[in-house]
Amino acid sequence: MTSTLDPLLEATRLLAAAWGDASSGAGLSRAQLVVVNEAIGSARRCLDAVHAEVAAGIAHESRPELGPESLAKQQGFRTTAQLIATTTGATTGDAARLVRVGEATAPRTNLIGESLPAKFPAVREALSAGRIGAAVASTIVTFLERVRRTVGAACGGEAEEFLTARAPGLSHDEVRRMITRLEAHLDPDGLAPREDELRARASLSMFERDGMLHLTATLDPARGAAVKTAIQGFVSAEFAAKRDGRDPQALDADRRPVTAIQADALVHLAEHALSCLKNKTLNGATVIVRVNAADLEAGTGSGLVDGIEQPVSIDTVRRMAGGGGTIRWVCGEDGEVLNWGRDRRLFSRAQRLALAERDGGCAFCGLPPGMTKAHHIEWWKRDRGRTDLNNGVLLCETCHHLIHDNGWGIRIEGVGVRAKVWFLPPPSTDPNRTPRLGGRARTEIVA
Repeated sequence: MTSTLDPLLEATRLLAAAWGDASSGAGLSRAQLVVVNEAIGSARRCLDAVHAEVAAGIAHESRPELGPESLAKQQGFRTTAQLIATTTGATTGDAARLVRVGEATAPRTNLIGESLPAKFPAVREALSAGRIGAAVASTIVTFLERVRRTVGAACGGEAEEFLTARAPGLSHDEVRRMITRLEAHLDPDGLAPREDELRARASLSMFERDGMLHLTATLDPARGAAVKTAIQGFVSAEFAAKRDGRDPQALDADRRPVTAIQADALVHLAEHALSCLKNKTLNGATVIVRVNAADLEAGTGSGLVDGIEQPVSIDTVRRMAGGGGTIRWVCGEDGEVLNWGRDRRLFSRAQRLALAERDGGCAFCGLPPGMTKAHHIEWWKRDRGRTDLNNGVLLCETCHHLIHDNGWGIRIEGVGVRAKVWFLPPPSTDPNRTPRLGGRARTEIVA
């Protein structure tokens, strides 16, 4: 008979085997560090599954109707979350999420005592097997609880199967990003009401204290995109000036944290608005909204704003397009209009737009397009590489050096903006060189 502890015990055994005879983490080889890190991740996920089940049990024994007989109260705590947070050193919020996951994945009984499956069986199975942790499970459960009310139980079940199949191997942030796309796909009509709610919650507070002006802003995605893009453009220009040696004062700016440079950006934008002088200090940053032309004309579907995770409704896309320029570009199935061969070295603006559509930003780490550059996969000089769409990839400066300095390979599968970018790790990282999906396709919900 399989025990709840079996996956955890197996994960612990594998961790001990990976650790070997090393006396401390510092004594592990590079290969061991990678294997041990993976084993720790597996053990943590398995421990989360056990703890979620225990948390659900504690919550059941601490339900309000028990009054003084509540387990939590008998232990000197008002709630189950407080009990768990105190014993684990976690926050009460983390503990409450653990309880919610445990209750959502625990077996149930009906009013006459008959056994029922868990409310979210696919999440329970993925959690119990150690494929996802409690944080990811909580995010999925919260989404499913919300979306089932609008799309129905059957569609919600399909979404649960989809997410639990795609979530393993992704970070919590990547799963959350995928969920925002999935919700827009399942319920596009719900985007506009949610945007109305977000706009109603937008605020900017200003107060002076300790000789400083304090700003706290909360903006909806559509309007926040302009602020975020402009500030990131300023920061990008500051670092570009430092690298090119055009601005000696940039040395001091380069040593400061990014938050300090972002403060400079906000001041600069305000001064620019007051003086209304044209300049190029935003490094060509532009708010880009991507939408299918047919959807734009028909008034259906949704759009994506570069650098913003939250999809926007078609009404918002139309409003943003009406306030700025609209660029239409068409790419043939083979990407021929975006291929320059050896006729030019630098990628054109149209090519960068196409690469941003395909890669979504840095194809390796996911930074927004405004913080990336278009690089030749086959180098221009060394490999006689062509300035074609399928020989280009968007990479931030850090990932560009990481890939070239450590021997990673890049492979493009398909053609045009619907192609997929694959990264091939060096043999020292993965002897099998198992390809890793990159770019927008990594968290895309439709083929």
